[in-house]
Amino acid sequence: MTPSRTRPSRSEAEAAVRTLIEWAGDDPDREGLLETPGRVVRAYEELFSGYESDPREYLERTFEEVAGYDELVVLRDIRVVSFCEHHMLPFLGKAHVGYLPSDRVVGISKLARVVHGFARRLQIQEKLTSEIAGAIHDILQPRGVGVVIVSEHSCMTMRGVNTPGSRLTTSSLTGVIRDDPRTRQEFLEFVRNG
Repeated sequence: MTPSRTRPSRSEAEAAVRTLIEWAGDDPDREGLLETPGRVVRAYEELFSGYESDPREYLERTFEEVAGYDELVVLRDIRVVSFCEHHMLPFLGKAHVGYLPSDRVVGISKLARVVHGFARRLQIQEKLTSEIAGAIHDILQPRGVGVVIVSEHSCMTMRGVNTPGSRLTTSSLTGVIRDDPRTRQEFLEFVRNG
């Protein structure tokens, strides 16, 4: 969670959107744009909801009755929707998250919630990847964690260098998933092929 700051009011946020509409060269009072400031603020409330909670808290409820299960747990294809902190444009993709439990597991939906919680903030993909892996490593204390994110960044595909279809891949590996070549290969194989 970020340090608390005094946030602008909803009306101040809507006024800022009106200003951007005017700056872009349009009339915020025309029929099609009258409700746009309110819509944008409501959309941003959802898109930046990661500031409202600590994603690490999703990992606090675990299960120890695993019947001796000690192999990789991998959840693939978690949708990532985040915003580049440099241009405030979206980057969209998929996260693949895995860990090698030591003595407990977490409900799989919690892994997706951790991804969403960190993604719903202004981010860079490298930091996002590291934050997800760090939270799982710190809270679950597994023998290893692997996180791979592949996404397309609008700041590159629709402006600037204009390279549609290019994707960025980042990874963060800890413990035996990083250090043991066989475990690392197994995790990456799960990511590639399921």
